[in-house]
Amino acid sequence: MKHHSLRCALAAFFVLSLAACGKQGAKTPDAAPDAAADKVFFGGAIYTGLADRPTVDAVAVKDGRIAAAGTVEEIDALTGPETERIDLQGAAMYPGFVDAHAHLLGIGMRELTLNLEGVGSAAELVDIAAAAAQETDAGDVIYGRGWIETGWPEGRFPNRTDLDAASTDHPIILERADGHALVANSAAIEKAGVTRETADPDGGRIERGADGEPTGMFIDNAMSLVTALIAAPSEAQKREAYAVGGDVYAAYGWTGLHNVSVDPADVSIMEEESAAGRLNLRVYNAIERSGYEALAAETPRVNNSGRIITRAIKLYADGALGSRGAALTEPYSDMPETNGLLLTSHEEMAPFLKQALIDGVQIQTHAIGDRGNKLVLDWYEEAFNAVPAEERKVANPRWRIEHAQILHTEDIPRFAALGVIASMEPSHAIGDFYFAPARLGDARLDGAYAWRSLLDSGAIIAGGSDAPVERGDPLIEFYAAVARKDLEGASGPDWRPNEKVTRAEALAMLTAANAYASFQEKDLGAIEAGKKADFSIFSKDIMTVPEADILTAKPVMTVVDGDIIFRASE
Repeated sequence: MKHHSLRCALAAFFVLSLAACGKQGAKTPDAAPDAAADKVFFGGAIYTGLADRPTVDAVAVKDGRIAAAGTVEEIDALTGPETERIDLQGAAMYPGFVDAHAHLLGIGMRELTLNLEGVGSAAELVDIAAAAAQETDAGDVIYGRGWIETGWPEGRFPNRTDLDAASTDHPIILERADGHALVANSAAIEKAGVTRETADPDGGRIERGADGEPTGMFIDNAMSLVTALIAAPSEAQKREAYAVGGDVYAAYGWTGLHNVSVDPADVSIMEEESAAGRLNLRVYNAIERSGYEALAAETPRVNNSGRIITRAIKLYADGALGSRGAALTEPYSDMPETNGLLLTSHEEMAPFLKQALIDGVQIQTHAIGDRGNKLVLDWYEEAFNAVPAEERKVANPRWRIEHAQILHTEDIPRFAALGVIASMEPSHAIGDFYFAPARLGDARLDGAYAWRSLLDSGAIIAGGSDAPVERGDPLIEFYAAVARKDLEGASGPDWRPNEKVTRAEALAMLTAANAYASFQEKDLGAIEAGKKADFSIFSKDIMTVPEADILTAKPVMTVVDGDIIFRASE
């Protein structure tokens, strides 16, 4: 099925935006008190996200929406005695940055549990676990998340023997940052009842030593064998985590996020926290498949403020590249005995996808390996061909592939041809390229993190971070997209620098594309009259500063619906 609806619709969105913006040119009389803006922003570079009028001098906001964007003189005409005048003092303002793929509960829990981000060795991991054991009652589970073994001096995954040195009195379960692997100590393995005779579950793998005994590493669906020991967070803990996660993200400069793999029961929690003023971000939910029936009966589900929207289902095709769970067509170059794991099947997916088209439910499917991505494209195409547009609740379903990291080069044009959105995280490339060449070999890198190739083929890329897998900093994501270098400014010979994007494209990936990917392009994604007043304001102009200086910018202010939800102390 050939159609270019995503690209064309987004282009039309820009054209309509320009037309609306152009109507603001005439000088108007001083505003009457009841017509005066609530806030005006001026005094810094203001980027609209619009191709024909990329910058303006000032913006007026009234009742949570943009009243006008134009010259200082035009905005002065909308300023009254009660208008709050906000001088940017040289800071730069952008349409609200939105993370297209994040896990809000995990972001909050990262702040409230054992955070293993940045651990530099297996030895350091053991030291952290041992310190936690000193503060934990014997027998209680110690859980943490965030380690990545890339660059560790040990040159390997951690194992049960490592963690046994931390404690034999506590079950210890430490999850890799990507959420697709974990390491457990002997106490956890024994308490979970896992032995050398335990079979690998479908879509999972228990790593084993030469003696056949579990090493302590559990991949993808095998993780559930030991994570059953971890007490699920209480409702009170979830509420705190959602509020804390929202505060962290607002302080990073995000105005919203697409929240994936959500427990359906958590939707009402977020709605209530939002209503109470404890969760101020804009949240677009993709819930777990167990919530499909209720969502199909009420899609989209929107709370009173419009900040919490639930419209999508999150599915999984394969695992992650770092833990060798991503499904590849050919075996891993550094482990020829495996080509990854498929977490679902055509028989399971085919009828479900057809029904989702009929019901108007958006589908977001995790796929990382080239085989995983090819299969998801095949399954989507089969469903699109089986259900004509007139039988769908939403003619253009805007289905997405989450991550789309490793692609066969011949599959790249299929995204635009099928109208499938590539939801990708730029920071994955600058981290994964430390091990991706070893996992894949050189030839497969041609389709790895292929942002430039996808954009040139006509695809839309929704940019995200996958936090807490990554840190979740919008400036890192922007930098990674335009530099394709690590945070120290270095890149390897295999990093395919030709796949980086322009700054205007990176801005669109984090703003306009994400508005479109969540069916919100009429309200979000650009600074123009009529749209909601969502702004991300940073201390430096990331569209013009030297590449390395992007990372030294700081969030100054985050605005949602005209409300300042974060303001830097300085």
